Amino acid sequence: MQRRNFISSLIAGAAATAGASFAPRTVQAAFRPSIRFLRPPGALAENDYLARCIRCGKCGEVCPNRAIKFFRFENGLASLDTPYIIPREQACILCMKCGEACPTGALGRIEREAEEIMARVNMGRARVDTTICLSYQGKTCGVCYRACPLQDIAIRVGMLEQPHVLEGCVGCGLCERSCIQIPQAIRIIPNQQRKVV
Repeated sequence: MQRRNFISSLIAGAAATAGASFAPRTVQAAFRPSIRFLRPPGALAENDYLARCIRCGKCGEVCPNRAIKFFRFENGLASLDTPYIIPREQACILCMKCGEACPTGALGRIEREAEEIMARVNMGRARVDTTICLSYQGKTCGVCYRACPLQDIAIRVGMLEQPHVLEGCVGCGLCERSCIQIPQAIRIIPNQQRKVV
C-alpha cells in the first residue's frame, strides 16, 4: 500500500472513530456492515481474519480477475482496507493466487486442485430464486451451470436446465456473475454472519 494511501486512511479512520464515539446510537448503526460480500478463498473465520490481515493489498495485486476489492468505510472501521469480493460485479475464478501472496496466513495457501478447493474453500453457497429463474419459468437457460468451475459437484441441472445447488458449492460467485436475470436469480450467500442485501 502506498504511503500516501496509508496516511490518508489513518487520518480518515481517526476522524470517523472520533465522530462515531460521540454520535447517538441511531447514527452509530450506520457503521454496521450493510453489504453482501465474500472474503477471498481460504479466509479464516471473520474475527481471526480481521485480527491477522495486515491490509497489505497483496491479494488484490495478484488477482488476475480483479475480483478482489478493498473496503473503505462502507463496511465499518474494523473492515477498513480489508479485501472483499462482490460476486455480481466480478467473481472469483479459484486461481488460489491470493493465498500464495498472503504473508500472514489470513488467506490460507490452497493448491489449485478440485479436491483441495472443495475441502478448504468455503466462501458461501449459491441459492436459486425459483420465482425469477428463467429455467423455472418454462424457458431453458443454464448459464449458471456453464459458468461453474465445479459442474455436477457444486451445481447440476434438471429439466429445462433448472439449476440445483449441491453440497460441493464453494461460493466462488461465477454463477451469480453470469446470471442474465436482473435482479440475479442465483446469489451467493456468505457463510460468515453478515447482513445480506
